[in-house]
Amino acid sequence: MSRLPQWLGGVGRGLSGFAAKLEQRRAEAEALRAGAADPVGLVVPGSGPEDPRTQPPEGAPERVPAPPSYAPSVAARPEPAAAVPWGMRVAAEVGWRLLVLAGTLWILMRVISAVRLVVLSFVVALLITALLQPTVSRLRQMGLPRGLATAVTFITGFVIMGLVGWFVVWQVMENVGSLSSRVQDGIQELKQWLLNSPFHVTDQQINDIAKNLSDAIGANAEAITSAGLEGVTVIVELLTGLVLAMFSTLFLLYDGRKIWNWVLHFVPSQAIEGVAGAGPQAWRTLTAYVRGTVIVAMIDAIFIGLGVYFLEVPLAVPLAVIIFLGAFVPLVGAVVSGALAVIVALVTNGPFTALMVLVVVLAVQQLEGHILQPFILGRAVRVHPLAVVLSVAAGSMVAGIGGAVVAVPLVAVTNTVVGYLHAHAKQRALLAVPEPRAAAAAGAPNTAASGSAEPSPPAAERSTDPAE
Repeated sequence: MSRLPQWLGGVGRGLSGFAAKLEQRRAEAEALRAGAADPVGLVVPGSGPEDPRTQPPEGAPERVPAPPSYAPSVAARPEPAAAVPWGMRVAAEVGWRLLVLAGTLWILMRVISAVRLVVLSFVVALLITALLQPTVSRLRQMGLPRGLATAVTFITGFVIMGLVGWFVVWQVMENVGSLSSRVQDGIQELKQWLLNSPFHVTDQQINDIAKNLSDAIGANAEAITSAGLEGVTVIVELLTGLVLAMFSTLFLLYDGRKIWNWVLHFVPSQAIEGVAGAGPQAWRTLTAYVRGTVIVAMIDAIFIGLGVYFLEVPLAVPLAVIIFLGAFVPLVGAVVSGALAVIVALVTNGPFTALMVLVVVLAVQQLEGHILQPFILGRAVRVHPLAVVLSVAAGSMVAGIGGAVVAVPLVAVTNTVVGYLHAHAKQRALLAVPEPRAAAAAGAPNTAASGSAEPSPPAAERSTDPAE
């Protein structure tokens, strides 16, 4: 027991010495860290006399001490963008741009759908203006003032279109009575033909079909009535659109150039040169399309109408006008109007007459597709048939019949504008490149002075500028 105090005292002295050594090492480590973090020799607080001039200002962030030399090194983490593969980064960049473009197009389509009547009226006015503008130009060349030439062309054009519409309605009203009786006779003849045909159709099957049609009409009477009420709304919208189209046509005929110059004010200055050049090209394409379509539609209507007339099919003139209007919807309009003529011939004059009408329609369509359109329209509005079908389908889904009518000229004009802008950008890029021949001519005196002769550049490197 007498040695226990001595042993405890030795342990205490050892612990005190160990603590003193740890304190000394800690002070040395802090001095080293202060020297590394403060190379200009500022005094570390707590390690010596403090000088107010060397103290950091109040509120400044505290210095972070550097790690000790014996601390393990840790590899720096790469940037997140550098860790993503290059292909994925490119796909992401393209993807968000496509999303922005799709969102912009969606908003644009929603806006167009909200004001569809105004947009379609203005587009129809553009088509009518493209048809009537050459007449205004000819009248002005004959010496008429611009206002008088515009008024004469506008009134004459719309009077002719109104007379054509009145003539069609008059023909339909005049022939509707005889057409009803002939349709009933034609249905009976069609029934007898089906009974005697090799299709083995029985009288009971025909009666069942007629009964099903009658039940369907009776069951959907309310829907038909509501459709009739909606038809009144459609008529009001058509009249409103017609008035808007008339006013738009009048102002486009009179102040078309001023309106175009006003539109150019909204184009950025860097692109105004290309847009100003693309506008006339687009207008020439639209004018060529409207002229060619009117000529082709008139030829179709005349030849098919004459064939229907000589085959003694009723409503020959209204059918010819419907064929004329259907020609403004490429491919689809011709098929629908021709099918309507065949159906009328079938229910009024029988299968043989319907077959002859089908032959006439197919012959005229072949003449149109292989001779008339390539010769009349030419390369001005050449669009691939697949693009025509897709554009007509998309236009009809967006805006019905009006969208189907304006889809193809819109695609043709867009094709012309894009081609012109591409060629314009290529031409500007070529003009920005320095001419090799001019550079060689500038360096010729130095070459002569040095007495060295260098070979001329190969033919592939020579300038191809037509001016040279």
